Amino acid sequence: MRKAPRVLHLDDIEAIPGPGTLSWLPVRYALGVRAFGCNAYAADAAGDDVVEPHTEDPALAHEELYFVARGSVTFTIDNQTYHAPAGTYVFVPEPASHRHATADEAGTIVLSFGGPPNFQPSAWEWAFRAAALKEDDPASAREILRDGLRVHAESPTLHYGLACVEALDGHADDALSSLRKAIELRPEVSDWARTDSDLDRLRDEERFRSLVSREQPGSAG
Repeated sequence: MRKAPRVLHLDDIEAIPGPGTLSWLPVRYALGVRAFGCNAYAADAAGDDVVEPHTEDPALAHEELYFVARGSVTFTIDNQTYHAPAGTYVFVPEPASHRHATADEAGTIVLSFGGPPNFQPSAWEWAFRAAALKEDDPASAREILRDGLRVHAESPTLHYGLACVEALDGHADDALSSLRKAIELRPEVSDWARTDSDLDRLRDEERFRSLVSREQPGSAG
């Protein structure tokens, strides 16, 4: 059975007090998240802790990311102070770094996310980055996609993105090779290719017409 999504507002999470002036909103527990740690901390008054003074357990080696959702925060990380108004991310990659944060104003809320550094990003991260560069800087777009394929070698999205870059850059053979791989991995990619202007330079190629007209597995006829 598919698991249903859960939607929960921060204000509907019951706060747990302590230690000290810390007020903890147990986001991960409330939502049942298992992939990474995520919590929130709220301040009733200026000067309240929104990140307790601590270092991370070196055995776990967790990286931590904080986001100031409301208000304003003063972070102190390894004796260095950082001012962080609402909308600011603060990333602490080193578990041994000592970190502490206090609210500059009442009502401040800080979100925290943590986990080990072996997380594998989804292929779309590379695809989105490359898409923004494919016309103006195809060399960089190509390298981003190739880097993504070193992690996700069987991603049809990345192979298709590379086909688009190669086509726009005038490399028909490379484009067709990447397009063929993308269609092998995900046959419906041929539907994308039939109308994608990025591939217009390939449309006079018989090899292209053959690829995108290929019947899908299980289709009638």
